Amino acid sequence: MTMTDFGEILKNVGEFGRFQKLFVFILCFLHFFNAFHMFGQLFMAISVPHRCNTSWILENSPNITEEDQLNLTIPRNEHGSYEQCVMYTPVDWDLESIQRYGLNDSEDCRNGWVYDTSQQKSTLVTEFNLVCHRKEEADISQAIYMAGLLIGAIIFGPLGDRIGRRPVILISMLLMFSFGMGAAFVTDFYVYTALRCVVGIAMSGVLINNLVLVAEWVGSSHRACATIIGHVCFAVGQMGLAGLAYGIRSWRLLQIVSSAPTGLLFFYIWFLPESPRWLLTKGKNEKAKNLLQKAATFNRRTLPEDLLTQLQEEKRIKSGSMVDMFRLPSLRRITLVMSFIWFVNSLVYYGLSLNVGSFGLDIYLTQLIFGAVEIPSRLGSMFIVQIFGRKLSQSLCLFLGGTVCLIITAIPRSLPVVVTVLAVIGKFAIAASFSISQIYAAELFPTIIRQNGVGLCSMTARVAGIIAPLISLLDKHHPAIPMAIYGSGPIIGGLLCFILPETRNRDLQDHSHEANGIPRSDNFPKDPLIYENHDDKVVDPSQQQKTTHL
Repeated sequence: MTMTDFGEILKNVGEFGRFQKLFVFILCFLHFFNAFHMFGQLFMAISVPHRCNTSWILENSPNITEEDQLNLTIPRNEHGSYEQCVMYTPVDWDLESIQRYGLNDSEDCRNGWVYDTSQQKSTLVTEFNLVCHRKEEADISQAIYMAGLLIGAIIFGPLGDRIGRRPVILISMLLMFSFGMGAAFVTDFYVYTALRCVVGIAMSGVLINNLVLVAEWVGSSHRACATIIGHVCFAVGQMGLAGLAYGIRSWRLLQIVSSAPTGLLFFYIWFLPESPRWLLTKGKNEKAKNLLQKAATFNRRTLPEDLLTQLQEEKRIKSGSMVDMFRLPSLRRITLVMSFIWFVNSLVYYGLSLNVGSFGLDIYLTQLIFGAVEIPSRLGSMFIVQIFGRKLSQSLCLFLGGTVCLIITAIPRSLPVVVTVLAVIGKFAIAASFSISQIYAAELFPTIIRQNGVGLCSMTARVAGIIAPLISLLDKHHPAIPMAIYGSGPIIGGLLCFILPETRNRDLQDHSHEANGIPRSDNFPKDPLIYENHDDKVVDPSQQQKTTHL
């Protein structure tokens, strides 16, 4: 039988048996702790009340009260509170003269800052003075982390197709652990930012390869469920992070506790299986057969010998590249549309996450709500993709998210509760859309370029994550501009969904010609990816390395 019958092999192994359930379960831990890496800096860079260090006045008047010190050395703003970044220019006067004449000249903080550490023992802000003229650096650091996710998609997407899903996940875990722990001990903020960027690169490798590995191990009828379980664990991780950060008010300790579990998960070396589909495309038939046999045994199933012995010689299929995704009309259409859908999903997801902060609650409770909102959203997407199919579900969620954002543009800011409720609804819809798009993309791209396809989609999502905060800055020109952008993108994406094929309850495609609707010959796979120089001349069979496929 041919590779197109891999679904039949999987049915005999068990589409979602004990083996796959255990496999999904151990990946849940990785999803859970990924949330710590993704959102941990929100709590490590909490802004705290601060003021200029004006201890200069104590040299002449050591017994002055703190209240008098502030009144004499720091001006007040229009709201009546002390300025955080401005101080009166120091003078060589005695206390009586200062009290009599007062100080009029002001300047930026000269001798550093004094922080209120009653709530936060230590943060990135207090340790590296990320205030006043440096206050943007914390946001820039987060943007650089997002850029790391983009770089990781560029590197680890194609690498997973070349060396396998399993080794890329293990390498990424090693990088996340080592560089994440290293970031907790740095003494320079720019070094911290660089290490966090590497963590972002590794995070992308984990996210992409986890998605593909699950899609290739689980049968079509259970694929959505297996994928969404990981998303729910990520949402639960966000809630767990809120509790962890509430109890740990030191950024270094929080960074250690957030990074250490990734190292504990190195038992994956013994338990994490490779994708049998990938092994077959690389001609590693014996390894694939042994892996499938072990899975069948664990599932208490008997894999018929004839399914493993019905082998035929075929040309080895070359790994595809991102360029190959644009050569066939159908693949080009799938690539462009899915990339756009991932882009708008990420843009709106991060855009709304920034604006939903208008809850007026403290950051820990807000994070808890953010995570809680995603759980029913992710779980709901698991059911609607099976009821309505991938295409319609994707389109409906995008339409809902986009429509809510456009409605927000018409709501006056004097009704913050209404705006917040609508924003939560929009985040609910976009989170569901995000889950659906990951399921959909893994099913649309053929095995030989699946990793590249998902990697490219992830790249566009990371670009959106980087620019989402920049769109929010347009609020100063008109408050409706950001929401108008966030709303229009998903609606366009929802319309584009209708030109995609439906993949519900269909086996994964292995070759690019299958995505193009071309039947595969049993004698020779007329796959455009094995054409020499991609022209109409097929490579001489005697010149190609042969292997076997199921």
